[in-house]
Amino acid sequence: MIQRFLLLTSVVLLAACAAGSKSFYVLTADGPTPSGGGIGIGVGPITLAEYIDRPNLVMAESANQLAVAEDHRWAGDLAASITRVTAANLGRQLNTGNVRSYPWQGDDGIRYQVTLDIRQFHGGADGYAVIEAGWRAYSLPDRKIKASRTFVDREPLAADGYQPLVAAQSRLLSRLAEDIAKGLK
Repeated sequence: MIQRFLLLTSVVLLAACAAGSKSFYVLTADGPTPSGGGIGIGVGPITLAEYIDRPNLVMAESANQLAVAEDHRWAGDLAASITRVTAANLGRQLNTGNVRSYPWQGDDGIRYQVTLDIRQFHGGADGYAVIEAGWRAYSLPDRKIKASRTFVDREPLAADGYQPLVAAQSRLLSRLAEDIAKGLK
């Protein structure tokens, strides 16, 4: 009787664990930030549209309907992840290892600060990942706007699923960094 109870309890626990399993995803940069010095770039702060400022990945099912993936989540804070990836990609684009993520201690050594307003960052039922990001680059220490643009792009998903979605979003962030780098040159 006790063995039967233990077996039944084990099966119920395993089923509960399997039903509640979650997958976690990270955005990736094109590669590591170059080492050494170079032009000082500070990335951040970043603001996110309310619908993506959550731990879950988001898919647009239609123009006015979103699906929030309950079992597919960001491995950390999305704004911090976008900051980290953008900083690394900008460092590679501008060949500088002197890149900092917001918040940083003092502006010493930073020539430009780049802020981002991420208005769209999701996948769609059409098989594409999309981004719309307003960015501004300020020269320091005078805090004058050097460049300001809205970057809009989309990237096809290599396959169905959340892993291809996050890979496509990472490629979009790479192209965003290219756009920012062009504005700083």
